[in-house]
Amino acid sequence: MSSEHAVNVSLETHLVSALEPLLFITDSSLSTRLVQHLSDPRGIIPYDILLSVSRWSRSATGSSALRACSPPLDPNSYTMIALLAGTTTSPERKFGPYQPPQEPERLVAQEKRERKAITTIINGVLSIIGSGAAAWIGSERTNWRQEWRVLFALFVAVIVAISETALYIIWQSRSSSHPTTAKTRKYIRAKKEDKENSSLPNHSYTNGEDHGGLRLRIQKKSTSNENLQ
Repeated sequence: MSSEHAVNVSLETHLVSALEPLLFITDSSLSTRLVQHLSDPRGIIPYDILLSVSRWSRSATGSSALRACSPPLDPNSYTMIALLAGTTTSPERKFGPYQPPQEPERLVAQEKRERKAITTIINGVLSIIGSGAAAWIGSERTNWRQEWRVLFALFVAVIVAISETALYIIWQSRSSSHPTTAKTRKYIRAKKEDKENSSLPNHSYTNGEDHGGLRLRIQKKSTSNENLQ
């Protein structure tokens, strides 16, 4: 039996009403299984029983038996789509809470932190190797034996490794204590009438004082023209 046929379906009221007439017209094995699960106090029925009912209703024997009932029953009412409509799959199981996918901004920020952490680790490893090599080369003129030179290079490399580890721990703690919050974009919807009003030209001479000033300038201009004449 496949995993999809091992699941249960909630035994709803309309499903019980559709299956009860089949107790007297189906074969004995299917009828026995229906009686067993229709009286189940848990209110569930296996998916494979509904699948058997659907296959039986589409057979020649099942279609004839359904139409011979009084009143006649429609074979299309026993398809899987009709039987599963309004039901719940595996109602007795408790699934975990839904975890929505992360926002694209958070994913980008997380990938950026991961790349920065990888770069920091690579730089630390290179610093350890470089400091050890520099200590080995620098001790060449000290006339030390090879053993002392090796110990000196290892000592310098260990000191640098400890410092790099401490710096990485500090950086990691600071980055984890300041999580990046996704920025929410806010959109402002302007009213249509405000948009129309803003598109109109703003005339500064609509009041009485501006009209008076305009008449005064016209009178002064006409007076100056008369004086010239």
